[in-house]
Amino acid sequence: MYYIGYDIGSSSVKAAIVEAETGKKVIVLNEPQNEMEILSIHPDWAEQDPEMWWQYICTATKRAIKEANIDASKIQGIGISYQMHGLVIVDEAGNALRNSIIWCDSRAVEIGNKAFAEIGEEKCMSHLLNSPGNFTASKLKWVKENEPAVYNKIAKYMLPGDYIALKLTGEVTTTKNGLSEGMLWDYKENKVADWLLEYYGIDTTLTPKIVENFTNQGVVTEKAATESGLPTGIPIVYRAGDQPNNALSLNVLRSGEVAATGGTSGVFYAVTETNSGKSTRVNNFVHVNYTESNPRVGKLLNINGAGIQYRWMRNNIGNESYEEMNEKASQINVGSQGLVVIPFGNGAERMFNNKNIGSHILNLNFNIHTNAHLFRASLEAIAFSFVYGMECLKDDNATINVIRAGNDNLFRSEIFSNTVATLIGHEIEIYNTTGAVGAARAVGLTDGDFEKFGSGITTNDHVMTFLPLKNKVEYETAYKKWKQELELILTNK
Repeated sequence: MYYIGYDIGSSSVKAAIVEAETGKKVIVLNEPQNEMEILSIHPDWAEQDPEMWWQYICTATKRAIKEANIDASKIQGIGISYQMHGLVIVDEAGNALRNSIIWCDSRAVEIGNKAFAEIGEEKCMSHLLNSPGNFTASKLKWVKENEPAVYNKIAKYMLPGDYIALKLTGEVTTTKNGLSEGMLWDYKENKVADWLLEYYGIDTTLTPKIVENFTNQGVVTEKAATESGLPTGIPIVYRAGDQPNNALSLNVLRSGEVAATGGTSGVFYAVTETNSGKSTRVNNFVHVNYTESNPRVGKLLNINGAGIQYRWMRNNIGNESYEEMNEKASQINVGSQGLVVIPFGNGAERMFNNKNIGSHILNLNFNIHTNAHLFRASLEAIAFSFVYGMECLKDDNATINVIRAGNDNLFRSEIFSNTVATLIGHEIEIYNTTGAVGAARAVGLTDGDFEKFGSGITTNDHVMTFLPLKNKVEYETAYKKWKQELELILTNK
């Protein structure tokens, strides 16, 4: 018997099938083969068609079943992970009314800032643990203000994973996680933050029914089975945003444990046991094992401009593979001979209080620097932004005992991982797992045995550990120079 898990990212949809009994990976693949399109018809806008996600879910599912050569009827359950903070709005028939306004879209920044100022910091931080910011609720307000004809047709709003659940089951539901990701969960009252919707003038009946993370959330319809290749009647039993799910995949479930992600964006996600937040640069979300009596909250430090900077380099400077770029970069000394890259060119950055400072290449010397220097400086820049982010997390009273990351994307680079580990002074444990695998394995967590679940990950998936390097002076010098350049830019914004 098997479980299937999906991870709906902004770059691709990943699908994984695992053995139900052991959690062993059977197959992991992604659709499309390159990367999904992000539409940006205005500066700082970012949209995707939700129907595109569904089509790639269907293609990936059929491919996974065929290439794994398994009997589809033996798939017993579904887990869903998804890109956080996006807005999907549907009509009474469940059809998307417009493209999804996704996580890195910055159009609602001022709406959220105004709400924070007018509602007040005390209420927002004590009830939402965050500023309304540039999140789902503020994006919904943007639609109400700017597309009233569309708004008037809305039956329900939801997050990207909720939409895929709707396509699979025909039922409109969400989770506490999802609501917290949209700034729509009141931790103090343990219910939907209707007061924020009312402040925005949004009909509170647009909120979907809430289901628990680990429970039967609806079963696959005949229509969805025909389109996807899944068996009719199997349940979705797990759903979570990509960062809480990534933490689950890495056995980051207890206070002091931190999950790190180095994809298109970069993330530190630190688990705490307190419903508290004091910094608008760090966001707090309901973790997968949160209960009212035993709160587990994920403190998330997001870096929009991370892997996308390195991808831009790959696509526009030589079109080499990441492996070739990493090899060239390894021939250059720490500090890249004075070349500095500021990697924040992917929308407003929360850790800079929603400032959009852009990407910058500084101190470029045409007589010294090559593309190898640019590759090294880009990897260092992204690593430095992680270090800067860790400083923000510690300022928000996050406890850091251990950092775990998946064996993909930026963490495959020794330059990146060594730089981060050395400057933050913590080991980084690398695990051979993915969000889709974690979502598939989580289908079996309806028994609530997180200890057994975590021990299986530690035993089976650990690949290696990056240790802080003993000689860190040159890393500290390079980071200090980078930080000085960054703060000059921030001062002028």
